[in-house]
Amino acid sequence: MFSRSFTIFKLLGYDVKIDPSWFFIAFLLVWSLATGYFPQTLTDTTPTGILVLSVVSMLGLFGSLIVHELSHSLVARRCGVQIKGITLFVFGGVAELESEPRAPGAEFWIALAGPAASFALAFLFWTVTLLARVLSLPELVTALFAYMALANTVLAVFNLLPAFPMDGGRVMRAVLWKRMGDQLQATERAATIGGYVAYGLIGLGLFNVVMTGQLGSLWIVIIGMFILASGRGAYEDLRMRKMLAGKTVRHMMTPAPVTILPDETLTTLVDHYILRRRVSFVQVVDHNVLLGYIDLDILRGIDPENWPQISVGDVYVASSAENTVTPDDTAESVLRRLLQTGRRKFLVATGHRLEGVITLADLVGYMDLVQSVGRGLRNVA
Repeated sequence: MFSRSFTIFKLLGYDVKIDPSWFFIAFLLVWSLATGYFPQTLTDTTPTGILVLSVVSMLGLFGSLIVHELSHSLVARRCGVQIKGITLFVFGGVAELESEPRAPGAEFWIALAGPAASFALAFLFWTVTLLARVLSLPELVTALFAYMALANTVLAVFNLLPAFPMDGGRVMRAVLWKRMGDQLQATERAATIGGYVAYGLIGLGLFNVVMTGQLGSLWIVIIGMFILASGRGAYEDLRMRKMLAGKTVRHMMTPAPVTILPDETLTTLVDHYILRRRVSFVQVVDHNVLLGYIDLDILRGIDPENWPQISVGDVYVASSAENTVTPDDTAESVLRRLLQTGRRKFLVATGHRLEGVITLADLVGYMDLVQSVGRGLRNVA
C-alpha cells in the first residue's frame, strides 16, 4: 500500500515510516494553524512566533498519532498479530497488520487501544494546560498544550466513528463477528454501515462548501471518499484471503508450459511458438534446467529484421527471485506480489527445474470460480 514510504526511526521494534503524501498534510496543517487557529487564539504574538508554534504543534500531533498507532501495535503483538510497521500518510497514520485478528475479542481490544491512548494523551495535555495557566507560564506554551489536548480529543472521537476500517468500525466488526460467528459476513456488514457514514461525511462536506464557501470543508469530502474506498477494499482483501486460504501455487499453476531452447532464433520463437501455440510468454530451458523466459515485451524492443540473426539466449530474462516462485508458496503471497510489482505472471520452479507458470489470470479465475460455485450452491439451497 505504501510502496514509496521510508523509515525514519525504530520504536519498540517497529519501523516508523513516512509516506511522501504525509508532507502534503503536514504543510496543510501548519498553514491552517498559522493562518487561522493560532492568530485567533494569540492576538498579541508575532508572526514568527505563530509559525514556530504551528510547526511544533504539527510535530506534536504526528507524535501523538505515532503513540496512537503504537498502542494498536503493542496490543496486536500481545494478541499474536504481527505488524509490518507504522506509517504516517496523508490521512494520518496506520499500523500495518500482516494478518487479520483470529478472534473477535482480539479485534475489539486492538481497535480500542488507539482511541484509548489518544484519550489518555488528551487528559494529560488538558491537565498540563491547567497547570500552565495556574503557574502563569508563557502564553505560547499554554496554547501549545491546549491545542494538543484538543487535537487528541478530536482524534480519539473521530476514530471511534462506526466507519470501517477506522477504529470504531473495527470495534463494530468485532461485535458483529461475535454475534454472527462469521468474520467475512461481519466485515461486509461493517463495510456497508461504514459506507453510509462515509456518504454522510461527503454530504456534510459538500453542504458546508455550498453554504459557507469554505473550500476547507472539501477535506471532509475527501476523508469520506477514503473511508468508502478503504472499507470496500478491506472487505475484498479479506474475501480474497478466505478464498485462497490453504491453497499453494501447486494448486493454481499451469503445469508443463511451453518451453524453448536458448539457441533457437527469434524468428523460430515467433513462428513456431508464439503464433502457432498462441502464447505471449515462453520459458527458456536447456537440458531440463530453467534459464529464464522471453515474452512479447522483449520482442517489441527488437527490429523484426534482426530476428533471424538473434537467438533466444541473447535476449531472454534470467530466472531469479524477482520472477520465480516455488510450488509450495502460498497462493495469497503470490497474488500480493503480482499486485505489488505489476507483474502478470511468475515462473514456478523447484531449484532449477521448471514446474509451471502461474499468472494473475490463474488466480483471478480461481477466485471467480469459487464465488460462482458458492453463489450456485446458495441458489440451490
